[in-house]
Amino acid sequence: MTILFLFLALFLLMFIGVPVAASLGLAGSVTIILFSPDSVRSLAIKLFETSEHYTLLAIPFFLLAGSFMTTGGVARRLIDFANASVGHIRGGLAIGAVLACMLFAALSGSSPATVAAVGSIAIAGMVRSGYPQAFAAGIVTNAGTLGILIPPSVVMVVYAAATETSVGTLFMAGVVPGILLGLVLMVAIYIIAVKKNLPALPRASFREWLSAARKAVWGLLLMVIILGGIYSGMFTPTEAAAVAAVYSAFIALFVYKDMRITEAPKVILESAKLTIMLMFIIANAMLFAHVLTTEQIPQQITAMVLEAGLQPWMFLLVVNIVLLIAGAFMEPSAIILILAPILFPIAVQLGIDPIHLGIIMVVNMEIGLITPPVGLNLFVTSAVTGMPLSEVIKAAMPWLMILLGFLVLITYVPSISMGLPNLLGM
Repeated sequence: MTILFLFLALFLLMFIGVPVAASLGLAGSVTIILFSPDSVRSLAIKLFETSEHYTLLAIPFFLLAGSFMTTGGVARRLIDFANASVGHIRGGLAIGAVLACMLFAALSGSSPATVAAVGSIAIAGMVRSGYPQAFAAGIVTNAGTLGILIPPSVVMVVYAAATETSVGTLFMAGVVPGILLGLVLMVAIYIIAVKKNLPALPRASFREWLSAARKAVWGLLLMVIILGGIYSGMFTPTEAAAVAAVYSAFIALFVYKDMRITEAPKVILESAKLTIMLMFIIANAMLFAHVLTTEQIPQQITAMVLEAGLQPWMFLLVVNIVLLIAGAFMEPSAIILILAPILFPIAVQLGIDPIHLGIIMVVNMEIGLITPPVGLNLFVTSAVTGMPLSEVIKAAMPWLMILLGFLVLITYVPSISMGLPNLLGM
């Protein structure tokens, strides 16, 4: 009865238009008030406890680093470097946009930030060079999803906090899938470019390539600092996020000098607003997850699955279907916080590695970011290009098939995710 009420309240609130974060918090709070022996005062304590998780402290720092990188001209230099590297290939500007998304993803940890940073420059550049706007928008919308798969990733940090798994191992598990998906998108672009005879840039001379690399090196160094620092044991992922924020501010203000010091408070304020919005969702989702846990729901569902004799491959198929549906309607962090505590114990009982499950969930969240009606990347691309949302959706859908095929591959070939962590003994 308690669980029925909890989920009915959640879906009813969302159906009448209450924001997802408020729906999660209200459903959890009312359930506690009506059915739990806990006092109402415990709600405030629970909200505070759930949101003070040390791992979650990485989120505001990664968002701040992304804001400085976006505003401080790092994205433009990464795009120039990508174009100098692959622009001479048929469809090279589009391939360069994917490469730029991969590079920026390794700095920001956020998909919408990746789309905003790369899309605002790359889409206009492709259109000027003779690419159809819909083609350019579709590529960047999909390639921008790499922001949460290539480490560092805010969504991975949330999964680690929800399941008590290692952030470092999750980051390393995302490297090969992230590179693989980027390469798959590049190959698809090349095939289409050859068929449609899309333009290519003149081949950059070695001197031009070296100049572009030299200008981009400060941004590229951040990848080395974050991942090298974590895996050398120099600092934790949370400390790495703080270092990334300070480094990106220093680069934007004193090295590239694309920002004035007077502009820094505005950047900090914007990233603070984004952090507050995300942390509000996380706090309410954790309150909801707390109700699930106190009512022993994960344990009951695990027992039912084991009694039903569900095979691991069947369970993963069900997981993907549920996550794809949820991803179309909810924000990734909220989905992870609600469903990870339920799916995690079942996966462990069925012998599925929790890190592999985490990567599967992240890839599902990638697809959710480009699935209407609530796909964040679609809205960001629409804002960046001025295209109507319906046109952006139409442009993104053909590339969605590639992501769905990639999801099947990641789900049933665990060595893609687990190969690198296992090789490093993590």
